[in-house]
Amino acid sequence: MNINVLKCHGSGNDFIIIDEMNGNYNFSEDDRIILSKYLTKRGRSIGSDGILFIQDSDRADAKMRMFNTDGSEAEMCGNGLRCVARYVIDLLNNEHIVIETMKADLEVEKVDDIFEDVLTYEVAIEPVFLHPKTLPLNVDQPQHVDTVIKGLDDSLSFTALSVPNPHIVAVVDEVYQKQVREIGQRANEKKDIFPNGVNVSFLKDLGDAKVFVQTFERGVGLTNACGTAMSASSLVSCLLGINKFHEVITVLNPGGMVQCVVNKDDEKGYTVRLRGNATFEFEGTVDFDFSEPEKAELVEQHVFEDEIALYDKLAQQAKNMA
Repeated sequence: MNINVLKCHGSGNDFIIIDEMNGNYNFSEDDRIILSKYLTKRGRSIGSDGILFIQDSDRADAKMRMFNTDGSEAEMCGNGLRCVARYVIDLLNNEHIVIETMKADLEVEKVDDIFEDVLTYEVAIEPVFLHPKTLPLNVDQPQHVDTVIKGLDDSLSFTALSVPNPHIVAVVDEVYQKQVREIGQRANEKKDIFPNGVNVSFLKDLGDAKVFVQTFERGVGLTNACGTAMSASSLVSCLLGINKFHEVITVLNPGGMVQCVVNKDDEKGYTVRLRGNATFEFEGTVDFDFSEPEKAELVEQHVFEDEIALYDKLAQQAKNMA
């Protein structure tokens, strides 16, 4: 069968969008898992950090489901949500919409560009919880803030939170990819500590409301960026007094940069607004046979060269700032 795809990225975190609202594909759950495992493989037909399936919603403008490269489904994806936001906003010609996700219906909107001519979208990251059981993280205390996780690494202190997918964040003097990968793999192997796995981020304070974040993403591995991880890291930076609530925080990452505003409200608790690009790389058609998924082939392709070039300028500036 032929499947229409859109390759896109948020802060270098790249995805394949498949529109099930207009495509009439009638995928089963097993079909989505197979597509996620085979279309995301690097060096094959497309390659990405995951697949975003856009579906009809009975309570919002559209529904987003995000599948990782291993076929598992994520509770939320901030970078992916921005890409879905742009797609649905363009489709409906409405700059402020609501997207249904696994844990919440989230407001998304087009906002002023964070870099010249790079289309920018803001999404709500919520609900946010600091209770270890919401990850889950098997510890005794009601919160786990800037504390060693026994059995993981005695030299690092982590803050645990769900946004709503599970995260732990360590503040470090320098970020080393090898260490992020090693700790991330170890954390996801320790099912006695993290039964459902966890996203692991290292945060470096750059001063002047800027931080650098590198993430090992559950179900994916080391990534250029992770939207919920950057949101979680921004919240941790406020909890630890590095940055301030209700003010713009610039988050740099290997893929570029975003902006986060962490809000603290007596009724809603903590919420995060995540702003960043939603860059379209190409659209095309994949010839896919579920009986022979390894033979998937991209048969048509239109590349958005101008968008790619504009984002490259943003990424270069972010690299200079880091």
